[in-house]
Amino acid sequence: MKSHTLHSIRKDYLFGQLLEEKVDPSPFNQFSVWLTQAMEKGVNEPTAMTLATVGQDGCPSARIVLLKDFSEEGFIFFTNYHSHKGNDIAFNHNVALLFYWGGLERQVRIEGRAEKIALEESDEYFLKRPYESQLAAYASPQSQVIPNREFLIDRFLSAKIQFSKIEVSRPENWGGYCVNPKSIEFWQGGSARLHDRIRYTLKNNTWVIERLAP
Repeated sequence: MKSHTLHSIRKDYLFGQLLEEKVDPSPFNQFSVWLTQAMEKGVNEPTAMTLATVGQDGCPSARIVLLKDFSEEGFIFFTNYHSHKGNDIAFNHNVALLFYWGGLERQVRIEGRAEKIALEESDEYFLKRPYESQLAAYASPQSQVIPNREFLIDRFLSAKIQFSKIEVSRPENWGGYCVNPKSIEFWQGGSARLHDRIRYTLKNNTWVIERLAP
């Protein structure tokens, strides 16, 4: 069935401009400014980002994960190492991240290489998670087929009994990845579809700033 209703949807982007002379020389500082503004403006889930991976079958796969930290080393998220994304990354470390802040008419595209962070860092973050989230890391065989929801609830309750009198330790199959970027693109919506796209590319350990056509 063909839908004609989508053709008429139009939005003009009027929030602002992104100019080369006004961006920070460091893409990480520029990202920090934009993320802070997204948080201050009350953008829903400002740390949510799409993570795209490619597995052994050569097919791309994407899902939303949450940014938990970032620095000049890269962008950090946490997951089950045996999940779909974890298996993809083990095969192909090249990934892409996408932030979309619709309220500000902005997006940030990041391309780079994902590597596991130090176990001590994963331990430190895991201990800061809410108790129920810690138990869920044990309960969920992430991305695997399960018979029903009751199966998952039973595993959660079993983990709750197991750790009723001791601290919940990080499962060996759970931890963080850091995406070390080779390019970071900032997109600002513009009127008449003349969007601003400023890309930082790492060349000889120096970030080169270029404008891309929309």
